[in-house]
Amino acid sequence: MTGTGDAGQAVVERRFGPWEARDVDREVLLTDGLGGFSLGSLAGVPTRCYGALNASRRPPVDRFAHLVAPLEELSAAGGGEVALHALEVAPDAFEGRGLDLLAGVTLRDLLPEREQLWRGVRVTRRAFMPPGSGTVVYLYDIEAREAVTLTLGGFFVDRDMHDLHRGVPDLRVQVQGRRAAVTGGRGTRVRVVAPDAAVQPLEAAPFPQRVYYRYDRARGEPDTETVLGARLWQVQVPAGGARVALVVSAGLEGPDVLDPWAAYAQETARRRALVEGAWAASGVRDEVVATLAVAADAYLVQRAQPPGRSVIAGYPWFADWGRDAMISLTGLTLLTGRAADARSLLGTFLQALRRGLTPNNFHEDGGGAGYNTVDGALWLVVALERYVALTGDLGFAREALPQVRELLRWHLDGTDHGIRADREDGLLWSGEAGVQLTWMDVKIHDWVVTPRSGKPVEIQALWLGALAAEERLSEGLGQVPACSAALARARGQFGKLWRGEQFADFLTEAGGADLSVRPNVALALALPDTPVSGVQLDLTLRLIESQLLTPVGLHTLSPLDARYLGNYGGVRVQRDAAYHQGTVWAWPLASYVDLLLRGGEVARARAALSGLSGHLWEAGVGHVSEVFSGDSLRPGGCPFQAWSVAEFLRAHVLVAQAESRAGAAGPGPT
Repeated sequence: MTGTGDAGQAVVERRFGPWEARDVDREVLLTDGLGGFSLGSLAGVPTRCYGALNASRRPPVDRFAHLVAPLEELSAAGGGEVALHALEVAPDAFEGRGLDLLAGVTLRDLLPEREQLWRGVRVTRRAFMPPGSGTVVYLYDIEAREAVTLTLGGFFVDRDMHDLHRGVPDLRVQVQGRRAAVTGGRGTRVRVVAPDAAVQPLEAAPFPQRVYYRYDRARGEPDTETVLGARLWQVQVPAGGARVALVVSAGLEGPDVLDPWAAYAQETARRRALVEGAWAASGVRDEVVATLAVAADAYLVQRAQPPGRSVIAGYPWFADWGRDAMISLTGLTLLTGRAADARSLLGTFLQALRRGLTPNNFHEDGGGAGYNTVDGALWLVVALERYVALTGDLGFAREALPQVRELLRWHLDGTDHGIRADREDGLLWSGEAGVQLTWMDVKIHDWVVTPRSGKPVEIQALWLGALAAEERLSEGLGQVPACSAALARARGQFGKLWRGEQFADFLTEAGGADLSVRPNVALALALPDTPVSGVQLDLTLRLIESQLLTPVGLHTLSPLDARYLGNYGGVRVQRDAAYHQGTVWAWPLASYVDLLLRGGEVARARAALSGLSGHLWEAGVGHVSEVFSGDSLRPGGCPFQAWSVAEFLRAHVLVAQAESRAGAAGPGPT
């Protein structure tokens, strides 16, 4: 539900009862705006090797794990003690009673508040990451009639976030007063803050602790490691209760979060401002926009080199990807009132152009970028025009237009990976043996699973969109367009992709047509410069609905195709083989909604989004998953995916605006 906070600002609140909160498959994401993040189950159980604190050394990449989970134990003066944390040590077997003691979990602006009850003692824990900090903070509020003792510490690692310790971590723990240091690698510093209670440092020896990661097992990856547990402090909580903070930071040096409670208040105010900004920018004031506006913030990060804003494609394992960033730009920034971020994001990828191509992805190790994408640069031009159209920022358009023209010139004359305009028909050819270039980009060793060398349908639509954008931007600045002839030629030849009663997925070099039924045709026809007749649009919609449409997205290959793979799961080679061969993706559903709205089918468009509205609270809470298994629709891939969130938000806003217009027009004649 959406309500108002103390200052009258919007607040998104979702309450999970004791049973729901025990669901370890529901995950919560916290981020710091630099690529660092923390994730775990609603109640804080580690679910993956990507645990409770991963921090970037070269923002937003080169990320290392420091903490798997906080250690939390409670003891009563009259005897008895209990572990408030819970670690899965084998499938459905837990160390600690953290799940048993749950009274519930509340998400406020997607910040988790865990409530536990033991022998009349109520412990509420809030968690957050201050922006730009490389730090995760846990705030404890203890309510107790009698004095109790809260023991705090952590389960520590020091490794690449994608890896696991093969033995006991070689770490040393030193406690001095209310500060502790965990050394042996990059280092972790820990601090306890307890203004209302006495704190006793502990000298207990660290101990090895087995941890099992259920989602790593599901992905066929190594799933068990040994971490280092350490009890660091005992906090003597007086009768009546107290508040306590545990602050865990990556590295042994850096600025402290001086007042954790003030920092939390600042973060909640910032998140509520995000909601207000999205409501104002979109004109749609509802819970979905509010939730997705806060979710969108997680993906926008500050890049150190090249400097500027960027987009983490998905958590927990993706870095920032160019194609994903440009597709996501509208939803993440323009519809959330973050025009400055949009401009900076465009600038980041304009700086990184090479021979007319944007980076497909920046490498996680911080060592450069890959440029194997044919659509990234074209999406960049489309996104740039959307930004200028919404903001009226002609100054930025004037700065960027020479780079747009150079980008298009590379495509006209030919650039890497066989990307070039066909001299005969003006359509855009792309393809190189062993290289994956479109968004259907899986490659297993030397096997490109969905080879689409030739003239893919969505690439032709993007080509037309980019050429048309150059023309409109030029005219808007009073300049002579540079690519009008190329636009007219290619537009006149787009019809070559229509074969009988459907568009080809791609044309081959020999002039043949691949008639696989895939969602790429929806992406193509949703772009405004794609020439399509009413009959073609109607037949395409019928094809999508009969073979691709599901409640949460579009199949990547028709289930009627002999190559269809309905299960997304298992080891990596199995997952990758199914990734674009029937697995359902959420983000193309927005293009299907675009097509429905073009035909005035507002009710059908709203119905198409109902599944994703419910999915918001199924997996990565408040976010949208990357993919779903083709047959079962079980969420898979990244539980937190940028373009899934962004495109759902874009589609939802478009439908809500159409509903508002229809309501304003009143009922038709009877």
